[in-house]
Amino acid sequence: MTLGQYLGAYEMSETPLAKAVAATIGALADAGQQLASLIALGPLAGAMAAKRHDDRFGDSQKELDFRAHAIVIDHLAAAPVALVGSEEADEAELLNADAPLVVAIDPLDGSSNIDTNASVGTIFSIYPAGGGTAALLQRGTQQLAAGVIIYGPQTGLMLTVGDGTALFTLDPRTGQFSLTQARAAIPPRCREYAVNSSNARHWDDGIRRYVADLVKGAEGPRGTDFNTRWVASMVADAFRILVRGGVYLYPGDARPGYHEGRLRLIYEANPIAFLIEQAGGGATDGVRRILEIEPTSLHQRTPLVFGSAEEVLHLGHYQTNAYAGGEESPLFGTRSLFRA
Repeated sequence: MTLGQYLGAYEMSETPLAKAVAATIGALADAGQQLASLIALGPLAGAMAAKRHDDRFGDSQKELDFRAHAIVIDHLAAAPVALVGSEEADEAELLNADAPLVVAIDPLDGSSNIDTNASVGTIFSIYPAGGGTAALLQRGTQQLAAGVIIYGPQTGLMLTVGDGTALFTLDPRTGQFSLTQARAAIPPRCREYAVNSSNARHWDDGIRRYVADLVKGAEGPRGTDFNTRWVASMVADAFRILVRGGVYLYPGDARPGYHEGRLRLIYEANPIAFLIEQAGGGATDGVRRILEIEPTSLHQRTPLVFGSAEEVLHLGHYQTNAYAGGEESPLFGTRSLFRA
């Protein structure tokens, strides 16, 4: 089944905005195909990793970020989209004032990996329009669809329209996305975790104790060995978790500018959370369900934890219980009830 056929079946649902959503997903898929061709050229396309400038939030915009934004806007201009909120623009961009949808998008996630031949991606959410720019500040629970186009060894599309998460692969022979997994299913338990451990000294106690217990493996309180699988590209880690499970952590920490995390709630955390939940997983900021957080600004940041549902809940227990875990538990600590 091609993406077009999949969306055709979706259009026949009773959802009032289904036709508009399908057209918008189609436009984003077309933009993804164009971006996939550009990214596949690597350095032959020019200095795509060259820094253009730092934005007002302290993030570097690369040449490929700029090109990706322009490609996405060009394709969405012909779709039923009123507004676009993009990581690459300070303010929302008006496209078609009377259109029924708004799109929140990170045109190119993982731009620090551009020159390393690691996976990067496009992350998007689709919401109903209404209320002007406030439509981009809806809770994640109001998403009509969400997706990630990942540019790696294969170009893949992770997509949900609220009825499970489907995985597609771009067939370079036909130029079409073809369905390769109708319903991704994340196992509730896992033995893999993804986190940048170089920041451990900045973490709060809950995250530090949780990761420390994973590192202890079978000899620790978890009683099992865990593996680290950290790509440093969220879209790549998300794809792996959708395929085989695991848990991903990008917590806030004590560094200046990192207290509220670094990932953007509206166009990074919300779409990832929607995809993960629709595949049976969980997504929180460590404690709160991501999809229930009330956004206050387009570029709002949040910590993000997602993946196998039981593991996400387990981490939340460390965040809310000061005695969770082995090393600092009264029962298992180095100085405990059983050891002087």
